[in-house]
Amino acid sequence: MYKIITCDLDETLLSMDRSICRRNIDAIRAATEKGVKFVCASGRGYMSFQNTLKEVGLYDLADQYSISFNGGAITENKGNRVLHLEGISWELADSLYRKGREYDVCQHIYTQDTVYLYNSNEDEVAFLNNRQDFIEIYDEDLSFLKGQQIIKILYQHVGYDFLNPIEKELEYLTGDCEVSYSSGRYLEFNKKGVSKGNGLRRLAQILGVDMKDTIAIGDNVNDLSMIQAAGIGAGVGNVFEGIIDQCDYVAKADNDEGGVGEIIEKYVL
Repeated sequence: MYKIITCDLDETLLSMDRSICRRNIDAIRAATEKGVKFVCASGRGYMSFQNTLKEVGLYDLADQYSISFNGGAITENKGNRVLHLEGISWELADSLYRKGREYDVCQHIYTQDTVYLYNSNEDEVAFLNNRQDFIEIYDEDLSFLKGQQIIKILYQHVGYDFLNPIEKELEYLTGDCEVSYSSGRYLEFNKKGVSKGNGLRRLAQILGVDMKDTIAIGDNVNDLSMIQAAGIGAGVGNVFEGIIDQCDYVAKADNDEGGVGEIIEKYVL
């Protein structure tokens, strides 16, 4: 029997209008009633998806868990108790921030409880609406965050064709980074070794669950590590075509139609 389901949020569990369809909610609640852990696994910070936890009936519950910051944090939902947290150094964050200013991209800088947004644009602000609160900044460097834990930085631009060359150009700087892509618009920099897959492995170890008894559901490149790590790695119907061949199963339904529910029905219910 599968004991843990890890599931990406944006474009996977969440519909394009940021809601969760009835099929997904019903399947998640039926699975949790059977004792299966349903674990939200997001690139966003855990404070940004508390309403999602409420919708699926897992908000502020003991012995229920979340993976956030692309695996940089593992929390118990009860009181958002932090079980594991790792980020990048201030020096690396500051260097990436300065380079991002040269590229003139929008940037997100994540601390444990705040997202700072530099060089915002109308499209990105609209995309973040009902997804992520943020504070806009205009600083030339990250001196104001020195001494604070920075979890990750990302660059935003609509289209990987623009971001791919930047990744290559920054290889001299990102040797200690885990670099990934998400949502068709983000180039993300986490600490080396931080990934959703390693977050799932760590949580499974904490709970004493064999990895063969886990399911991972996602839609994009930053979900690939957990799709590969899990006993069953699945994609919703709108999964990025570049990772389809790494999925054990691809749902017929997309994120608007209840693809997560379809996968849970197939393997758990």
